[in-house]
Amino acid sequence: MRTTRLGRSSAPVTAVGFGAAGIGNLYRAVDDDTARRAVEAAWQAGIRYYDTAPHYGLGLSERRLGAALAGRPRAEFTVSTKVGRILVPSPQTAHLRDDAGGFDVPADHARRWDFSADGVRRSLESSLARLGLDRVDVVLIHDPDEHWRQAVDEAYPALHELRDAGVVGAIGVGMNQWQMLERFVTDTDIDAVMLAGRYTLLDQSAARTLLPRCRERAVGVLAAGVFNSGILATEPPGRTYDYGPVPDATYARAVRIAQVCRAHGVSLPQAAMAFVARHPAVVSVLFGAGNAEQVDRNVQLAATPVPDALWGDLLAEGLIDP
Repeated sequence: MRTTRLGRSSAPVTAVGFGAAGIGNLYRAVDDDTARRAVEAAWQAGIRYYDTAPHYGLGLSERRLGAALAGRPRAEFTVSTKVGRILVPSPQTAHLRDDAGGFDVPADHARRWDFSADGVRRSLESSLARLGLDRVDVVLIHDPDEHWRQAVDEAYPALHELRDAGVVGAIGVGMNQWQMLERFVTDTDIDAVMLAGRYTLLDQSAARTLLPRCRERAVGVLAAGVFNSGILATEPPGRTYDYGPVPDATYARAVRIAQVCRAHGVSLPQAAMAFVARHPAVVSVLFGAGNAEQVDRNVQLAATPVPDALWGDLLAEGLIDP
């Protein structure tokens, strides 16, 4: 599987990456063995880039990912995690579930926003302990939407210092929007952005200025949310778009895209992955999976060629941007 180094760093990522929110019990619980087999399936498929975060299952994703990778040659895989949320013990809510976070886990910790330099270091130290690793290859500032000033003035310089010291290999930012990512690309010296849901078959808003800017600045794009949280993951299209109900006009557009895809012998989810992967700024397409079957399906989708004529037909009908 093709491997690309992020920016000017030494951190390599494979063309397809494993998003570990699912093994952190995103929306539904999976047991430890199911989570382990999902990571094993990704490894057997040649995937060597794994992304996680403290936010995912209140640390469960990091613990399970670390356990599943234990014993693998450390030089052969890349792990990214994130900073910006500190996990604080919350015994008073431990009898509840983490409904607000969207994870089916006990709410035995609370998330606290913290983009300070000290918060970055404490978050990373805790992540290393949960992962059972002595280093993380990529660290991303996670969802700083309402915290631009602290993230750029405190979190980013702290990560820059850690990268210069060789403690981490690459640094970047991960968000569900492209506007603030573009500010980071323009104003800082990051290696990567994780762009979720803003460059897909249904939303190419990031392609106008962010993706060209990333190419100019040699910033690698880690593309996540390529199915827009469900609508592009199935055929016929799913009924979830950006973590909510699908607007009627968006659903109608997805149905028409699927029809054009079928005329070329291509499924909607296959086209969704191929569309994102073909952009020259994108270095890795990440998919989330909670079990081995989902991993195998997505790997097969990513490996199946899509005829170039499909993109011309979608463009001709105004279903994708020029």
